[in-house]
Amino acid sequence: MSTHNHSDLHSKLSLGGLLVTLGIIYGDIGTSPLYVMKAILGNYAITSDIVLGGISCIFWTLTLQTTLKYVIITLSADNHGEGGIFALYALVKRTKIKWLIVPAIIGGSALLADGIITPPISVSSAVEGINNFLPMETSTIQAIVIGILIVLFTIQQFGTKLVGKFFAPMMLVWFSMLGILGMIHIFDDLSVLKAINPYYAYHLLQAHPEGYFVLGSVFLCTTGAEALYSDMGHCGRKNIRISWIFVKLMLLLNYFGQGAYLITHEGKTLKQLGGEAGNPFYLIMSDWFQPIGVVIATLAAVIASQALISGSFTLINEAMRLNFWPKVKINYPTELKGQLYIPSINWLLLLGCIGIVLYFKESGNMEHAYGLAIVLCMIMTTILLTFYLILKRVNMSFIIPLIAIYSIIEFSFLGAILPKFTHGGFVTLIIASLLIAIMGTWFMAKRISKNYTKIVKIETYKKVLAELSLDLSIPKYATHLVYMTNSNRIDEIEEKVMYSILQKRPKRADIYWFIHVNILGEPYRKEYRVSEIIKDDIYRIDFYLGFREPTKINLMFKEVIKDMVKNGEVDITSRYESLNKNNIIGDFKFVLSEKFLSNDSDLTFFENIVMNSYFFLKKFSLSEEKGFGLDSSSVKIEQFPLVLHAPEIIGMKRVENFHSHN
Repeated sequence: MSTHNHSDLHSKLSLGGLLVTLGIIYGDIGTSPLYVMKAILGNYAITSDIVLGGISCIFWTLTLQTTLKYVIITLSADNHGEGGIFALYALVKRTKIKWLIVPAIIGGSALLADGIITPPISVSSAVEGINNFLPMETSTIQAIVIGILIVLFTIQQFGTKLVGKFFAPMMLVWFSMLGILGMIHIFDDLSVLKAINPYYAYHLLQAHPEGYFVLGSVFLCTTGAEALYSDMGHCGRKNIRISWIFVKLMLLLNYFGQGAYLITHEGKTLKQLGGEAGNPFYLIMSDWFQPIGVVIATLAAVIASQALISGSFTLINEAMRLNFWPKVKINYPTELKGQLYIPSINWLLLLGCIGIVLYFKESGNMEHAYGLAIVLCMIMTTILLTFYLILKRVNMSFIIPLIAIYSIIEFSFLGAILPKFTHGGFVTLIIASLLIAIMGTWFMAKRISKNYTKIVKIETYKKVLAELSLDLSIPKYATHLVYMTNSNRIDEIEEKVMYSILQKRPKRADIYWFIHVNILGEPYRKEYRVSEIIKDDIYRIDFYLGFREPTKINLMFKEVIKDMVKNGEVDITSRYESLNKNNIIGDFKFVLSEKFLSNDSDLTFFENIVMNSYFFLKKFSLSEEKGFGLDSSSVKIEQFPLVLHAPEIIGMKRVENFHSHN
């Protein structure tokens, strides 16, 4: 997401910060005037009731849903300045309510599914504007859209520094254009201002041929609200709140302008006004301005897509840290904090986007698939938000009506969108379900294998390790032997680690190191603690890393050792005499254990499915060594059977020796 400067420059209120916020956060919600009114009117004749009702619904949706729920309330729920559904989950995890993981996983998956639909619908809506002055075949438009998407996803790997400088001014031009176009047309018919009265919103449900189901189209005007919360970390809460005033004003001016223009053409359909491409967004532009409008709209759509792509990277990164997603390769294209690029996700998203363009052909058909994912995500955010407010000891007399209002609004939208399921909504749900399956499997498998990991006290093995270290009859395996451990307590270690040192082939080393990585609930922190278990023999290092920090254990471990040597806590010169005289540093060897499912496991049917899916997914994920950022030349991987519910007694029976009778 462009300029990811986490310096105080952006989180504090500043003109630069406000501009950057425009460029990063409002792409998705800012491009909605491209398709909302067109979706509400559909192919029906224009009546002032429908227009006023539609505008009224948009006005109140933006006010209640976007402004009140997201900009005012949800933005207060930040995790050390970071927002988004996983950050919110990390906050409510403290309530120890187990099932809250369900809304977190569903919401996160829905948001990712949305990342596959937003780029095609925004870019298609913008490019289709060409039809107003240069009619084209649908297939040509599809080709242009796919071309734009391919370029957009290909430049991700270089980081968005270049594009970032261009984003903010571009979005400023876009929002100003929205406002000015709207202003010019509001005077076509000032009666459009009546739409502020919520009565018209209610009346729309009776006036519109689709009745209540028109809400599915209305909902498209607030789709970017969820993205706005996810991106809080990049811009800071104050900048978002202040810039939203400008953004909301420009959006409303544009919607009211489209409305006034439409009221003056009562009785006609959009097709009669603008042919196949009849879109009120383009209809309110003068002929000479239309080509310029299409270019600006296309650039704005690309920027909106960019924000979602970067948001998807951030989301997957958080999911990996919360154990919801297999470890995948992450690149850090620029020095900017928090800017990342995940190749596997990038190309999967691109494939998804191209698939959507080819399947739905034009933006009008994509609207069906679009709202469903976001409504789901919003409902899940509401659930988590409820527990966050309870956690914060907010007065119940405030929480209950608030959550009641939002449940009614969001479930009404959900109900209105469900009939679109057959028209394309199923596409989003299939994508979201796949993601939910991956996240759920990964999380449960980690839980299951943790439950069956035997932990032993280091105390029991201290003596034998100290003796092994000095036993010259065993060839030395390495000067420093390093094991990664999942055990949270300093005095405990997995049984398999001791098994690896003592039983496989005894591994003699001068110093044994146990390393444990803790991923914290806050985004940026790098700390470590060293525990000396036996002087010059056994040490344990605990790393405490923020969930946005890259895990580069190799480099971090080297730094810790340097510090310890400087303080005279440990001597790492080789203990071979010839090398010791010349101060040569001893070698380091990392031993990682890769689990495989043992045939002796007695699994329930459910555990069997989970564990087999887990090992299948693991094939595609990063190896442990790459995940921890280790140098493969110094890593030994040991296969270790994971035995779940080992059958205890086999019940053998001894038989007497058989004597041959001659």
